[in-house]
Amino acid sequence: MELGRVGIWNHDIGLDDPRSREAAAELDALGYGAVWIGGSPPVSAAENVLAATERLVVATGILNIWQHRPADVAAQAKAANDKFNGRFLLGLGASHAALVANYAKPLTAMREFLDGLDAAGHTAQDRVLAALGPKMLELSAQRSAGAHPYLVTPEHTARARGTLGSGPLLAPELKAVLTNDIAKGRELAREHLALYLKLPNYVSSLRTLGFDDADFADGGSDRFVDGTVAIGDENVISDRLRQHLDAGADHVCIQVVGDPLPRAAWRSLAGLTQGHS
Repeated sequence: MELGRVGIWNHDIGLDDPRSREAAAELDALGYGAVWIGGSPPVSAAENVLAATERLVVATGILNIWQHRPADVAAQAKAANDKFNGRFLLGLGASHAALVANYAKPLTAMREFLDGLDAAGHTAQDRVLAALGPKMLELSAQRSAGAHPYLVTPEHTARARGTLGSGPLLAPELKAVLTNDIAKGRELAREHLALYLKLPNYVSSLRTLGFDDADFADGGSDRFVDGTVAIGDENVISDRLRQHLDAGADHVCIQVVGDPLPRAAWRSLAGLTQGHS
């Protein structure tokens, strides 16, 4: 499954409506390698995008393991790949305690879910795991095609590559605000980051990257915001993307912040698919 070097991460692209289908078709035409459907999408959301496109790999970024049964997911994933020429990639994640009522031992839960997928005939190379810490990254290398880290810096990408080794896929998400107004861009970024500063898993991961309480206070320091979101013109975003690739990423999926379906920004950034081929 060839994802290319540059993809798009977006919450609304998997909705079953004309605007989302048109946006997906345009991403296909623009040359992006993959689309990652954000949030906790079911496989049916990926089918909405697959039906609207001809070439793109479509991934869940991520399917929440607490909300589904492995056998059902395996059957749905197989059906999607059979119908759409092997273009579906199953992204799995353990979510967060604040968002899941029965949350407990996420690493154990992920292993058990993968056991269920294996028993149902799902192939490890057709899935990736949302992974931040070393143990989940190791599991990604052992039981899947690789890892899809979210809300990370190029430093994390370098560490993740060291943990995964040279073979597994490493596909980090990159947040971006395409703007020439840095102050406004930081404002949009802070609004976007507010949720994640309430989730201990992300905060703990960010601490390992050198951020501290001062960075998390009052919506986030400029250092924190600029470190986790590429804010600026196409050159700024291209440079951050290159940093991830140089650190060991195989594929980087860009989440444009500030618009549910930022089609104008996607057009402006489409040249990155060539510049980072």
